[in-house]
Amino acid sequence: MSLRPAALCGVGSLLLVVATAAAGESAAAPGLGPHTVLPPWDAGRHPASGAVTVALVAAYALGGLAVLLGLRAVSRGARLPGRVIGVGGALAVLACVLVPPLGSADHLSYVAYGRIAAQGGDPYAVAPIGWHGGTDPVTSAVQPPWQDTPSVYGPVTTALQAVAAEAGNGNLRTTVWFWQLIAGAAFLLTAYLLDRITRPDPAARTRAALLWTVNPLLLAELVAGAHVDVLAVAFAMAALALAARQPFAAGLALGGAVGSKVTFALFGLAILWALVTRLPRRDAGRAAGLGALGALLVLVPAHLWSGSHTYGQLHRATRSISFATPWRLVADNLDGVLGADTVRSLAGPLSAGFAVLLALALGRALRGHPTGVPDEVTGAAARAGVVLALAWVLTVPYALPWYDAIAWAPLALLAPGVLDGVLLARLTVLAVAYAPGRVVGLSDDVEHWTLWFRRDVAPWLTLAVLACVVTLTVRGTPFLRADARTMREL
Repeated sequence: MSLRPAALCGVGSLLLVVATAAAGESAAAPGLGPHTVLPPWDAGRHPASGAVTVALVAAYALGGLAVLLGLRAVSRGARLPGRVIGVGGALAVLACVLVPPLGSADHLSYVAYGRIAAQGGDPYAVAPIGWHGGTDPVTSAVQPPWQDTPSVYGPVTTALQAVAAEAGNGNLRTTVWFWQLIAGAAFLLTAYLLDRITRPDPAARTRAALLWTVNPLLLAELVAGAHVDVLAVAFAMAALALAARQPFAAGLALGGAVGSKVTFALFGLAILWALVTRLPRRDAGRAAGLGALGALLVLVPAHLWSGSHTYGQLHRATRSISFATPWRLVADNLDGVLGADTVRSLAGPLSAGFAVLLALALGRALRGHPTGVPDEVTGAAARAGVVLALAWVLTVPYALPWYDAIAWAPLALLAPGVLDGVLLARLTVLAVAYAPGRVVGLSDDVEHWTLWFRRDVAPWLTLAVLACVVTLTVRGTPFLRADARTMREL
């Protein structure tokens, strides 16, 4: 079976995303001020909210279809040459960083936090709207409802945001572009690591490329959206790749991941599990110790720089429930009975408990699941990473499409299985649910229909995905085991 249909759908998806961003300020892409010689470039057309919503929904549907067709083709023997993978991924990322980010206004918050840090302020204590009396050209661009919200991100992310702010030198458009370059480079680094890990197996290599490097949905959410999650993924995958042979360097990378977004500490548990189960006790202890030392050498100075209140906003964030998760169904039905504060206080602990139970069930179901990784430690860490990441994203009360990247990267190292379709369905639903992306600039009709899908339809669909995973894990391993004829068995 040829990969051509998948390629056509993927190119069509990416072209729709890039064209929507290139059209100019819209309900999908916030304005970036006057044009400059440097990217990102746009035509300044200000398309209607209905048009960009339809374009993005079509793009996400085509993107999901592209991945599905690609995986089917690989299962029937189709392969991608390494040069095609590299060139295709690089061109896709280049196309995304030449136009303004879209799908949310989060990138404006990112560069605002960097601007505050670069100018000697404290982005964890100062809200963007309050910096320099609301007159700063970068921080004043932050949009509702985030103008009054200090940073919730780790100090490593803040440091990289400050680098972009320094390079932008007070120009909003240029500062955003430098942030886009950082996000694009992180995406390509992850692609390179996945390619290196799977290079001995052509089937595994092609699969990794389809699930990450040329995946239109991830390109749209992580690169075209310029989200911080792509940085944490790159650090985490570097840690996973280095864990067996260079544990100290792996620890440094893990420190970067956790210091970017604290939830990526899950990869530390995954790597520790792999070391303990795949190496002799003495070697595992030594590797774990070196890894911990490397992580601390990054995290301790980073947090001394950012201060003890670095995660002061995190508690507030953990009490939030987003529209498209199953928890929205709970909130809608119980807020009037127990009170919104009570429901949100209970949601965090309950979701953590559910995540632990789901991780235990997934771990049992995926035990021995084959991968395309020659190294036993890396393969075991990838499998554990999928278990922990999937358990978290499926049960967390507050989730957005780009959050799923934490599961996609390690999944790309596993042999084909039912989880491919499960995660693809979930990401497609979330991407459509959050189109066009902004909370301003919508016509009444677009606001009505997008909110209806996001609040009344998507929660049931993501609940169905969770129910599917639970059912499969309860039934046992045979329902998750893949045909491993072309993959390496651990």
